[in-house]
Amino acid sequence: MDMSLNELHRHVEAATALAKARDNAPLELAIVLPTLNEKENIAPMVARLEEALGPSGWEAVFVDDNSRDGTAEEARRIGRTDSRIRVIQRIGRRGLASAAIEGMCATAAPYVAVMDADHQHDPKLLVQMLESVKSGEYDLAYASRFAVGGNADGLSSKGRESGSKIANALARKLTGTELTDAMSGFFLLRTEQLRKQAENLSGIGFKIMLDILATAEPRLRVKEFPLKFAERLAGESKLDHGVVLDFVGGLVERYFGRWIPTRFVLFGMVGGLGVFVHMAVLAAIYWPDSVGFGLAQAIATMVAMTFNFWLNNLLTYRDKKIEGADGFFWGWLKFCGACSVGAFANVAVAMVLEDQGVLWWVAALVGVVIASVWNYALSSKFVWGRFR
Repeated sequence: MDMSLNELHRHVEAATALAKARDNAPLELAIVLPTLNEKENIAPMVARLEEALGPSGWEAVFVDDNSRDGTAEEARRIGRTDSRIRVIQRIGRRGLASAAIEGMCATAAPYVAVMDADHQHDPKLLVQMLESVKSGEYDLAYASRFAVGGNADGLSSKGRESGSKIANALARKLTGTELTDAMSGFFLLRTEQLRKQAENLSGIGFKIMLDILATAEPRLRVKEFPLKFAERLAGESKLDHGVVLDFVGGLVERYFGRWIPTRFVLFGMVGGLGVFVHMAVLAAIYWPDSVGFGLAQAIATMVAMTFNFWLNNLLTYRDKKIEGADGFFWGWLKFCGACSVGAFANVAVAMVLEDQGVLWWVAALVGVVIASVWNYALSSKFVWGRFR
């Protein structure tokens, strides 16, 4: 009888030790969750991660772009009693891609995943994704709404779904990898792989996974998992209806990024379109007998400047986009102020050349070129706040 009791005690002790070991498993996986005004999502997401991954062996890194609703403070509140929860609050920096890069580089875990905090991505997939990469057969695992067994029911509109499908086609060209859902934003890979590529990642736009796939050498082996895309629990979308614009930046980075900063190329592309706007307005209103060249050039410059601000805000600085009527007005005003010297040089040089007998359209083009570099430098610094 005594022997049986001793054996029972040993079994209990062994089971207790095993349970403790499981409860204190070494850190294996970090989940990076970029956030913007998602306070109500934080606690439910932590609970879902624990349900999917167990009590230990993982950490959640919330990378918050200085949300107005106290998202970072909510994550810190949970983190005070839960060491698995970490917070990076970014001041003066915005953008989903750059947030994901900062979060992935901030962990000591050997594997890292990126997912949304709004509950549209199912944390239960993390277990399968992790196992596929740990097996050594794949370098990156991602969740697809358009794979067999998945769905895109959580998309806010049919337009978003159509935009995602167009973006997927562009992504195949960009990465050289067959992807059914380049816009999912839910993926996992070895942290070592991410750190190796970090210096080559642009951090511009929304879809960091595409940047990783496009810059990887050799090409990464990709495993796809079907995702049932759920409705957002709370908070606001980090994307708008212009999802395909993300790939414009990606294509520019792919083909020009080694030689010219991506933002400058995009700024130049916008400027090129602005030239057409400028010339169209000038051609429409310049009548030598009624509207002088100087006045017509000034009006065309202001119209083109307004167009350039709008399109740069939508495309070039999409990850730092100025929103709201008030913000847009003051942003436009600062843009005009930052570009005022360039605009003055534009008009002055063009008028001098035209007075010297240079064709009016040639004079106008020279003025535009002189103003462009100045416009980029000051607007990048004082309107959207960063050169990168």
